[in-house]
Amino acid sequence: MNRIELMETVREYQVGGISRRQFLVKSTAVLGSLAAANTLLAACNAFPNENPPPVVDESADTAVASTSSELVSQIVTYPGPEQELMGYLTYQEGDTPRATIIVIQEWWGLNDHIKDVADRFAREGYIALAPDLYHGVVTTEPDEARKQVMELGMRDAVGELQSAIDYLKGKSFVNGRFGATGYCMGGGLVFQLAANSTDLSAAIPYYGNPVSSEEAQNISAPTLSFLGTLDGIPAFAYEAVHAVLEENGIANKFQQYEGAQHAFFNDTRPSYDEASATDSWSQSLAWFGEYLRG
Repeated sequence: MNRIELMETVREYQVGGISRRQFLVKSTAVLGSLAAANTLLAACNAFPNENPPPVVDESADTAVASTSSELVSQIVTYPGPEQELMGYLTYQEGDTPRATIIVIQEWWGLNDHIKDVADRFAREGYIALAPDLYHGVVTTEPDEARKQVMELGMRDAVGELQSAIDYLKGKSFVNGRFGATGYCMGGGLVFQLAANSTDLSAAIPYYGNPVSSEEAQNISAPTLSFLGTLDGIPAFAYEAVHAVLEENGIANKFQQYEGAQHAFFNDTRPSYDEASATDSWSQSLAWFGEYLRG
């Protein structure tokens, strides 16, 4: 890929011809580093094309909505335990009720990477909602992320995630079957949500702190977990949870990837491992397909 091809890639991304993930793959190939590709992506988002997709107000609880030939994606608001909440809702157009996947953010916030993951599930035919647990705050600084996690609190976060599920229960395009997946902080919250909600039909936590064996007794959703062997989270903590699930007759699988680090699924981070990310995505689609569509 030469400079002209790179410029064509930028233009293709700006007009919606390729996804954010495809843009990163193509631009990384010519620039030689993921960091440089992310810098270019940020510049593209800061200076969008002259003819962006239309912005419409589709309903009373919709703050902003954008449509494309594939997806309807919008920021929605809904009632929470203590305040109004918001999240990124994305789905393919159509009237047929579909299963829903709650996509739970890393500790960086509801950033473009998490929205892209939600879009990927939407293109597979699911309703996807990524709750904004930081209420508008997105960061790239670990100290700020740590501060946001401390202010959020896990119990409050689980309550907000349940509010997102309750909000979707009343939608005609939702068929009432819910799954959840999350990454890092979000992976831990998938465990927490599964242990505290009876609404989940499937759970897929990625490299988050698991619940205790005692809390795992409350999990009834089929659970598929992912962890890299170079992650700081000990494998035995996952194994203990899955042992409880096995004893209780709950469908489960614990997948470890040799040589993969924490955040191996995040294609905007240096820790990204393409082989592990690709395989875990395929397994995730199969798991949700079996327990949300089966």
